[in-house]
Amino acid sequence: MQAGQVASLLKSIASRNLPLPKFMQQIRPALSSNRPARGSNAAEWRELGVNAYEQGHYSDALAAWMAAVELGDNEAQYRIGRLYARGEGVIRNIPDAVAWYTRAAEAGHSEAQFQLGTIYLRGAAPEQNVANTWLKSATQYNGDIAQRNINVLFPNGIAVEKDVEAASRWISAAATSGKADAQTVLAEMYRRGLGVPQSHDVARDWYLKAAQQGNSSAEYALGDIYSLGLGVAADHQIAADWYEKAAQAGDAKARVALALIYLNGRGRPTNPEEAARLFLQAAEQNEPRGLYHAARMHLKGDRASANLDKAETFLRSAAKQDYLPAIIGVAELYTRGKGIEPDLLEAAHWYQRAAELGDVESQFIIGRLYATGKGVAANPRAAAKWFLRAAEQGHATAAHNIAAYYATGTGVEPDAEKAIEWYKQAAAKGVTASQVQLGKLLYSIDPDGTGDRGLATELLKMAADSGDSDAKVALATLCLHGDGMARDLQRAKLLLEQAAETGHAGAALQLGHFHFGKFGDATEVQKTEAIKWYSKAAEADEPEAQYALGMLYLNGNGVPVDLVAATNWIEKAAHKDHAAAQFQLGVMYCTGNGVSQDFPQAIAWYELAAQLGHSLGQYNLAVMLAKGQGCAADQDNALSWFKKAAAQGLPAAQAALRNY
Repeated sequence: MQAGQVASLLKSIASRNLPLPKFMQQIRPALSSNRPARGSNAAEWRELGVNAYEQGHYSDALAAWMAAVELGDNEAQYRIGRLYARGEGVIRNIPDAVAWYTRAAEAGHSEAQFQLGTIYLRGAAPEQNVANTWLKSATQYNGDIAQRNINVLFPNGIAVEKDVEAASRWISAAATSGKADAQTVLAEMYRRGLGVPQSHDVARDWYLKAAQQGNSSAEYALGDIYSLGLGVAADHQIAADWYEKAAQAGDAKARVALALIYLNGRGRPTNPEEAARLFLQAAEQNEPRGLYHAARMHLKGDRASANLDKAETFLRSAAKQDYLPAIIGVAELYTRGKGIEPDLLEAAHWYQRAAELGDVESQFIIGRLYATGKGVAANPRAAAKWFLRAAEQGHATAAHNIAAYYATGTGVEPDAEKAIEWYKQAAAKGVTASQVQLGKLLYSIDPDGTGDRGLATELLKMAADSGDSDAKVALATLCLHGDGMARDLQRAKLLLEQAAETGHAGAALQLGHFHFGKFGDATEVQKTEAIKWYSKAAEADEPEAQYALGMLYLNGNGVPVDLVAATNWIEKAAHKDHAAAQFQLGVMYCTGNGVSQDFPQAIAWYELAAQLGHSLGQYNLAVMLAKGQGCAADQDNALSWFKKAAAQGLPAAQAALRNY
């Protein structure tokens, strides 16, 4: 064949819209006097291409195979398709591979049929370099020109749509011709009903055909067929036999399956040593389940030497393959330490990956990490997202948390209806905190008692009966005021005492109020008891109790006057943003009662109380600003605070405004 004939071949190939790279001109050197053609028949051109390919001269191989194709060689068509599939000597582009595979497949080439079928089974997205070429063209030209450029460069397109019907047609052709890999894939398609009617019987027949040719994947699949009883009666002995054949042939999945059989003794006598050997073999093959089980053995020192480093390496390798148990294992390893320094940053990374893969407990954990800022930056929105996902999968505590977020508007828009719905779901699963919060929420949105107050009361009773202190305090409050039930002071007192005995500061505070007669004439004033309970609550850091106790010491009410103790307790409450305590400190510094008179300090405390909406604090601050006591006089600022106090109905502030 002469150079002119080669040119004719190239023109003929191009006319059929097949890939034709610019370097096709390299055929000419192959025919020159320096490198004469080996002959004019297809086999010689094909062999010339094979020799060039084996030496890594892919362009020369392509040139020779193109010549062989024009002389009718199907094997050369398949080999050119493989060059495009691998990107060897050409731009990797699966649609171009499909074009060549199709020609070979239509001529009966079984490997081309199989490759074509597997491509259609998965589909193929554009290669990165091809996509980049399109984007570069699109940035230089308008869309139509860019698309024309791509059509010229890649006449067969840049992607392949998934087509299970085409896949089954070509894989069936390859399987019928006796190709074991195709028989195995076709069996899998029948097993799962992909592009063909689901049939475990047909699947088993194809697996058997492939297994008879020594295909280890088919042998492993037959182990599954008999282990799971798919279309046959489950038979663990036969399953073990097939797994063993595949394992002996080096199939990593079969080694794991056989190892599990040796652990549970179903199909083989229990043999932990053999199981360990198989797990380690599978781990060496980077099989994720093998890596996971081998890691567990190294962690426990069970049938393998205790080796934390190797265990961590195995777990991480399996986790990188998205094997969920291994991901969780790595996360737990770095959470709890287990011989290594805990690393919440690393743990959070893996918990998030497990959460993304749908593990409900990991979704809850990563939500909690985002909520607390441990291992990750605190992020209420991210916390809400993961709590919601876990709640949607039935996680009770996550349901409680997302309900609380909806109730308070933390990380989400406030939504009382959604809060109630999630509290209900959590309460139904026995989360007493949800029963309490739901009861409180139902009361808060039903002030007239016409809606769900009955349900709210029942929920609080249920939670209180289970021992929940918050519920007891909430129920006691209802008993004290007669909301939704008959007023019952003795029951209220008993509930508060039960909660206070568990260290509930709020219950101790309410008992202090109870014994000071703050719930009406029916309660007997017992100041000694009141002070005892106020003290317990104050020591538990309850600001209202600290303020109440401070005022008792300040006024000598039930205790001797003690200005040091009074100042101490009132300051503690004030530093916790207790507005009345802040106002009282302002008064004390203004008058010099219990502390040295200090107008600037008085202004500072009045301002804090004023900012929290305390009307007297706003008024006193305005007076001092107007008079310039402890500060430069500031009439505009004074007027602003007078207005705020007046808006709350304070007569003195309203009178002051009339004089401005």
